[in-house]
Amino acid sequence: MAGSVPADDQRLCFEACMVLGGVGDALGYRNDTWEVCRSGERIHEEAKELGGIESVNVTPKDWRVSDDTVMHIATAEALLTEWSDSDQLYSAIALKYKECMRDMAGRAPGLTCSSKVHMLKPHAKEGWVIPFDRKGGGCGAAMRAAPIGLYFWTPEQLDKLVSVSIESGRMTHHHPTGYLGSLAVALFVSYSVQKRPLREWGAGLLHTLDTAKQYIIQHSPQRDHKEHMDNWTYFEQYWKDYLALRQLTSGKTDAVFEDHDVKSVKERDAFYKSLSYSGTGGASGHDAPIIAYEALLNTWRPAGDKRRQWIDLCEHSMLHGGDSDSTGIIAAACWGAIEGYTGVPENHYKNLEYRDRLASLGRNIYKKINM
Repeated sequence: MAGSVPADDQRLCFEACMVLGGVGDALGYRNDTWEVCRSGERIHEEAKELGGIESVNVTPKDWRVSDDTVMHIATAEALLTEWSDSDQLYSAIALKYKECMRDMAGRAPGLTCSSKVHMLKPHAKEGWVIPFDRKGGGCGAAMRAAPIGLYFWTPEQLDKLVSVSIESGRMTHHHPTGYLGSLAVALFVSYSVQKRPLREWGAGLLHTLDTAKQYIIQHSPQRDHKEHMDNWTYFEQYWKDYLALRQLTSGKTDAVFEDHDVKSVKERDAFYKSLSYSGTGGASGHDAPIIAYEALLNTWRPAGDKRRQWIDLCEHSMLHGGDSDSTGIIAAACWGAIEGYTGVPENHYKNLEYRDRLASLGRNIYKKINM
């Protein structure tokens, strides 16, 4: 259990969650060449030509972070501001999201995030609220939500995790498929800090969706209730189907892969694509966390060769023909929250762009919530 983890180890896990999230993004992005490549086999061939993904020296020149990490940083910075109530926090998040748009050159920001951030009015009353968006189901809210799971990581803070992840998510992705992706990632990071068994994560998410639905009903204009509820089942049903496939619905048994194993890169691409909304695995709020979860289930073990597990996680979550930087940042952030830097080659994070900034944010979140 999380309570048994030594304080120094837990502090390092907070730091690693932030830093390795950036690593997962940078590796999956590869300066916008791998993110847009729709062939996992080609990506793996290119990685092999580089000496294998484990040999890559992640530097700002060749492996800069994308918009995912920039907004991951913005979320953390907002949480670290001086706020005493939800309104102040949401205003701070909105402001940080607007400010971070100045750092998007060469980082391929998503169209939804870019356009919706301009609608935010951080200094106005409820200026973080934008209209419901029928096209707001992308992964942009999910990719930046890991810091919320760090800040509100205890089971007793679940209601707060739900509200903050939803409100921060729908600042740009005001659609259940979008903002529930934010909830899923924040929840999975909190489970990572708790050292909760992976088999329980999906079932825990389904249970938490009931809380999320009640929150939306209570904190959305009556006129929008039908829109939310009409679009709610898409996210929920995809997760139910995935958990049934892996026999994880109860959360009491380990994942089963025999009947639906995905061993080759080509098979994995096809499986990820089958989970998607429009053919790009990981591009939406429902499938980005599913793919990250699937990658962790396939690669992480409580014991064993951690370096091999990390490399396998990279290959499953960052080197595929979908939205590989978004699935990468989620999976790697969870790894960091569970394992710290254990198993991760130093060349993956030593020279990462914004490494010191990310590390400081992780440490400061730990310090602030333990004051």
